[in-house]
Amino acid sequence: MFNPNKVLLNKIKERGGFINAHAHFDRAFTVTEENMEKVVNYHLFDKWKFVDSFKKSAGVNRYLSNIANAITNQINHGVAGAMTFVDVDTVSGFRALEAATQAKQQAAAIGFELKICSQALKGVLKPNETALLRKALDMGYLDAIGGLPRADQTYEQAHLDQILFLGREYNKRVHVHVDQLNDNNERETELLARRTMHWGMEGKVTAVHSISVAAHNKEYRKEVYKMSRDAGLSFITCPTAWIDSRRNEWLTPTHNSITPVEEMLEHDLIVAIGSDNIQDVYKPFSDGNMYTEIKFLLESLHLYNIDALVDIATKNGRLVIGMEDFKNAGSKSGRSSILSAESRQQVC
Repeated sequence: MFNPNKVLLNKIKERGGFINAHAHFDRAFTVTEENMEKVVNYHLFDKWKFVDSFKKSAGVNRYLSNIANAITNQINHGVAGAMTFVDVDTVSGFRALEAATQAKQQAAAIGFELKICSQALKGVLKPNETALLRKALDMGYLDAIGGLPRADQTYEQAHLDQILFLGREYNKRVHVHVDQLNDNNERETELLARRTMHWGMEGKVTAVHSISVAAHNKEYRKEVYKMSRDAGLSFITCPTAWIDSRRNEWLTPTHNSITPVEEMLEHDLIVAIGSDNIQDVYKPFSDGNMYTEIKFLLESLHLYNIDALVDIATKNGRLVIGMEDFKNAGSKSGRSSILSAESRQQVC
């Protein structure tokens, strides 16, 4: 009897296993009964501030334990490699980075490839934050530079310019959290594509989430896809990351809180997948199972093309986190004979 779940899982295994292209291992498994009751319904921006309490008290060993437990969890779920963001700011200092570097070396010894990217919860424009980021780059801690434009609210373009400038200077890939709120007031993916081309960083930048693209009309979405293609922008979807967003009455027409992956693939864009947070105050019930993420994605979007899903789960992840050379990927990595709109309607 044909079982598409088994076929999909077997093909992913044959391709070397899942790649978790976006995660936050330094805070994995830190949810407690107390902090869950207190902050589970906080707005995302308030949670960014709340985690300072953990960051202030966590030493290298605590961070190392979190990251090591996350890696063990990922291996048990059939994941072969991952990129984790880790905090680099004046609250955590280099403690998370030092722990991630140790974990990376330990993971390599057992065949798991870990990539490290800076998290910018405190922004990147204040002199002391910029100095820390530069020092981390000089010391060789980072495989990629991370961005979070909302952390420098009202100065989002300057935030992007700073990290793209550093990416060019240090020859690093850049991964940026954009358009997270499922809100048509957000246009960060467009801005990221424009600034990527401005700084000559085509093919070296990845947009993480890009959920709010789906909140815009079709013509605007097409413009964003074309601009992203011109910029060589790739994408990472974290399907369960914002699925818990509260219903907003201004959201029309109705749309999922998930990156519009099926449209991106039709426009020859490369899309990978990540878990985002694992059992912390952001996602207290997440267990790090990448097949859960794939299932959310395929059911939410009626994306039932197995070959496309396998690419998203494996090859595209290796490309965007730097496990494989991105230069020769071309459009085929994204498209993989994606189902046409007509075919998806027939499946429905």
